[in-house]
Amino acid sequence: MSRVPFYLKERLESLRERVLHEEFEASKLPPWERVIITWVALMAFWVVISGSFRVRDLIVGAAVTLIIAAFMRDLLTEDIRKSGHIVEKLLYFAFIYLPQYLVIMAFRLLESNLKVAKNVIFMDINPGIVKIKTDLHSDTGVTILANSITLTPGTLTLDVNKKLGETYLYVHWIDLETLNREKAGEKIKGDIEEWLKKVFW
Repeated sequence: MSRVPFYLKERLESLRERVLHEEFEASKLPPWERVIITWVALMAFWVVISGSFRVRDLIVGAAVTLIIAAFMRDLLTEDIRKSGHIVEKLLYFAFIYLPQYLVIMAFRLLESNLKVAKNVIFMDINPGIVKIKTDLHSDTGVTILANSITLTPGTLTLDVNKKLGETYLYVHWIDLETLNREKAGEKIKGDIEEWLKKVFW
């Protein structure tokens, strides 16, 4: 059997990975924006942990978190989409995107709990594993999506597979409603993926 198809497949995969890498590099935030976003996140964490609003504590916290942010800027911001002004991004995330995610997850948790309770009470359980596709490419976005699916009762993300520039999740579903990959993806992911695409690439 000729090895040409395998060679072409490897070349195609290599080209897609290169295109994705170039798109990822082009979509990165400038270094100073990454420092500021990391600093704001660390400073908020500092205030929550210390529980103090005294000026002396805030100044110490601001200095310490700024030094850490300068060195750790890529850890939190590597996969964030480059769009809009930094102030706009921070305000949107704090007052729109984060509350949206909490509301979406609250409704999905409530809905899933009721469905699982119904399945258990009526012994109507039809478990199975389904493979769904995600449009997310960044590791952070895929990780949050997989963890959000796992956090929802009735579904458990088993594995993530990246191939030819596409990402697939293998999900154990307590009540396998459909074997159609697109319909299963819509039911399992809900609005979470659309929300993540606003923040991560």
